[in-house]
Amino acid sequence: MQGTDPMSSIIGAVLWMVILIAIFYFLLYRPQQQQRKKHQEFINSLKKGDKVVTSGGIIGEIKAIDEKTVTLKVSEGTMIKVLKTAVSAPFEEVEKKD
Repeated sequence: MQGTDPMSSIIGAVLWMVILIAIFYFLLYRPQQQQRKKHQEFINSLKKGDKVVTSGGIIGEIKAIDEKTVTLKVSEGTMIKVLKTAVSAPFEEVEKKD
């Protein structure tokens, strides 16, 4: 009775590891990387007058932009300063249809 070739079992194990790493890359790492890049492009395109939503759910209009912060007008006479990275998305009002 012949045994299995130890070299073929090593090659098989390495092949499975490569396949698993490729699966993790394409299902987990790459989509996160693309999402992070898209968010960074959004942050870089912010300008005065844009209506945005912060990661905490605060809706406001940009009144001033610094290197790392954004000043938002959240209501008449109320201004808050938040980090640029806390701005999560543009705010688009949805009209209610009755």
